[in-house]
Amino acid sequence: MFASDAENMQRPVREAAADYLGGKPEEVCLTSNTTTGLALIYHGLLLRAGDDVLTTTHDHYAHHEAIRLATNRVGASMRKVALFDHHEHISIDQIIERLSVAIKENTRVVGVTWVHSSSGLRLPIRGIADAIAGINRKRPENNRVLLVVDGVHGLGAVDETVAEMGADFFVAGTHKWLFAPRGTGLIWAKAENWAHLTPIIPTFSGQEPYDAWIRNEPPKGPTKADWVTPGGFFAYEHQWAMPAAFHFHQQIGRKRIAERIQVLNVRIKQGLAEIPGITVYTPKDPKLSAGIVSFTIQGKKNEEVIKHLLEQGILASISPYGTAYLRLAAGIMNTPEEVESALKALRSLK
Repeated sequence: MFASDAENMQRPVREAAADYLGGKPEEVCLTSNTTTGLALIYHGLLLRAGDDVLTTTHDHYAHHEAIRLATNRVGASMRKVALFDHHEHISIDQIIERLSVAIKENTRVVGVTWVHSSSGLRLPIRGIADAIAGINRKRPENNRVLLVVDGVHGLGAVDETVAEMGADFFVAGTHKWLFAPRGTGLIWAKAENWAHLTPIIPTFSGQEPYDAWIRNEPPKGPTKADWVTPGGFFAYEHQWAMPAAFHFHQQIGRKRIAERIQVLNVRIKQGLAEIPGITVYTPKDPKLSAGIVSFTIQGKKNEEVIKHLLEQGILASISPYGTAYLRLAAGIMNTPEEVESALKALRSLK
């Protein structure tokens, strides 16, 4: 950890991540998970009293709470907007319009989730970024709206290059669809965006903050990604194992992985829609979904369904939200036969 840059164990992690993300190693901050990454961003941004942070009603607890804690601390505001009124009527244009219209003069940040863990909805991040860029063209640099994306359920499941999506800050844990160890994650941002952040945890990764401490003076220059990487002693072995996960995905190919996940989950959606009493909340359009399929069964408690599936060797889950859905999520380790087994088990539910 304290070796030269060429020998530092975190460098190959940043290099592997950057290669997969389409960016540069110096644009990657290493974290423990998505929650930590979101907190580092929102608390590190120079929000002021009167500033506004816009998010959606559909985002996860960790995203909402990171915004709430950060805005409360400085007297800024937090607003939530619904991206649709009913799950059967969701469109790319509607999502982009609702976010665009909700942006106010004092809005400094828009925080969204790429793939919602509640409903499986995938947002058109590139379209949202373009709409925000149009708004920013009419604003001075110090009043620019920043786009923060929680990408944990898209990274490793969708064939898009993160560095080209248009996000100002992209946050994700890497233990889900990428299969890295638990306790690993990252933030990606271009160099000019890191300059907007103030580190909030002492780092063991950036040499300048430590050298500045030795000199008894503040660090020189704007904030860099490795300055935001939290220090302290934890399971760095998990972090150093991350390149294996990125290389594994690169070997197979992001396009092949995304196509496999799409084929399996399209079949899940089709099969569920054919079973009486089941309501599917994940959009049918592959452009608006990824690897999570959410549904409910009329007259059945979610816990009852989970137990029934588990008794037949099938793992499903319940979304941890105020309105909870059942979830099936087929990844590249699954087969078409396993999908059919899950559907057969649901058909047999009495």
